[in-house]
Amino acid sequence: MFCAWTLLISHSTLAEKDKQYQQIEWIALMPEDDLQALLDPPDSMFSIPEGSAQDSFNSFDSESGSDRKQQRFQAALDSTRVVDAFAGKAIKIPGYIVPLEANANKEITAFFIVPYFGACIHMPPPPPNQMIYAQLKKGVQLENLYEAFWFEGTLEIGTMDHMMGKSAYRIQLDHLVRFDSEEG
Repeated sequence: MFCAWTLLISHSTLAEKDKQYQQIEWIALMPEDDLQALLDPPDSMFSIPEGSAQDSFNSFDSESGSDRKQQRFQAALDSTRVVDAFAGKAIKIPGYIVPLEANANKEITAFFIVPYFGACIHMPPPPPNQMIYAQLKKGVQLENLYEAFWFEGTLEIGTMDHMMGKSAYRIQLDHLVRFDSEEG
C-alpha cells in the first residue's frame, strides 16, 4: 500500500523500482581507524567542566602538546576519509535534513543528510565522512527539521563545503521517505 508520507524525488523508472538498496548504518561510512579514534577520546576531554568555554570540539586544539591520541581524535573529527567500497553503491540510510538552498516555493533543493537531529545547527557538525550532500531539481517540502527520513539513492565520493559543514559523500537520490512510514 502506498503511504501518504512517501515523497518520490525522481520520476520512478522500472530500473529504479527494481534497484536493490543496501541498508547501511552511518558508521559504515567511516574508516575503521577514524571510528576507533572517536570511540577512544583523549583523557583530557573528561576533565573539562561541562558548560565551560573549553566544552566544545571547536576549542579542542590538536596542535597543543604532543599527545598523539589527542591529535588523532581531532583528525577523526575533521576527517574527509571515506570507505571507497561505497562509491557507486545503491544505499538506503536513515537521517535528517539540514537545508542549504531552497527554491521560490520554499522547497528544499540542496541539503546535507546527517545522522542525528540538530547536527550543523545547534552543535558542531559531524565529521565530513558522516555527512552526505544531496541536490534536487524539484525541491521537497520539509515540515519540521526534526523529522527523520529514509534516503535511497546511489552514493558517490566527493566533498562539498558549505558554511553549515563539509561532507565527504554525495548521493543521487531516487527516493526520500519519512522514517516512520510503512515504506521505511
